[in-house]
Amino acid sequence: MKKPLVGIIMGSDSDLPIMQEAAKILEFFEIEFEVTVVSAHRTPERLFKYSKEAEKRGIRVIIAGAGGAAHLPGMVASITPLPVIGVPVKSASLEGMDSLLSIVQMPGGIPVATVAINGAKNAGILAAEILGVKYKEIRQKIKAFKKELRAEVEQKAENLENLEYKEYLKIMAKK
Repeated sequence: MKKPLVGIIMGSDSDLPIMQEAAKILEFFEIEFEVTVVSAHRTPERLFKYSKEAEKRGIRVIIAGAGGAAHLPGMVASITPLPVIGVPVKSASLEGMDSLLSIVQMPGGIPVATVAINGAKNAGILAAEILGVKYKEIRQKIKAFKKELRAEVEQKAENLENLEYKEYLKIMAKK
């Protein structure tokens, strides 16, 4: 196995159903990654160790998902020089707004790129784009991926324009 370039971490294994979307995208782009649980509040020593050692181990981007107080992405960003992408995980009490605000309200000097609530798929794409700056083969895969997205939208637009909108909705309902 090649060394992972991306670390996917989360505050609890209950975040894995959301964070798996980042893993799926990285698999699609054939980017090596690792996945683990690192709790900012329950395992601070593990958080410090992971954050300090990630660069030495070859990690180039960290995707950190957390719910509730969501301190994990910011704490990691305060320790490592690597780019950190925060994924606010939807919480039961505040629908993920608490997580989102905890991640985006970082003080100057400690940036965390933040995606939408439960936006792990976009976090995986952003990690691939960051890596694509250095790795041409990843950049080419990103270009092909975006070209395919455009083609899908163009096809949907053509289909909708050729049908009465009510018929199109019936087709969508069958999917």
